Amino acid sequence: MASFTYDIEIPSPIPAAKMYKAVVLDADTLIPKIMPQAIKNVEILEGDGGVGTVKLIHFGEGSQYKSVKHRVDAIDTENLTHSYSIVEGDALMGGLESITYHVKIVPTEDGGCICKNRSIYHAKDGFELSEEKIKEGKEKGMAMFKAIQAYLQANPEA
Repeated sequence: MASFTYDIEIPSPIPAAKMYKAVVLDADTLIPKIMPQAIKNVEILEGDGGVGTVKLIHFGEGSQYKSVKHRVDAIDTENLTHSYSIVEGDALMGGLESITYHVKIVPTEDGGCICKNRSIYHAKDGFELSEEKIKEGKEKGMAMFKAIQAYLQANPEA
């Protein structure tokens, strides 16, 4: 099995704890609210939201995919980190075993933060992941982060 990894870092003026809350803790309700074309809804299939929780994410009409199963691998609210894996669904394109994401929100001196995201694509033997698909994944991740940032800026009480 081959793995493909890419990292992105996105700076934000939003304080780190507030961004972590939105991106990790409130994402299941916040993202369908602000980006229904991307994610229609999220169902918890098992667990309580902590490590081991399995969620079914239904994508919105603007997505080429229907749904994925997402497993929470680690969550550390003190260090503002979160890891999860896509373990089933059409977004795995028939050739991926899973996709693992490691998110870390790092405070910056100016009161904002940097969102660091490492994505690891675990491919089945013989599957070639195109640069186009990797770029598409990066762009979707950045768009979601920027939409959350814009929402938090427009709704400071959130």
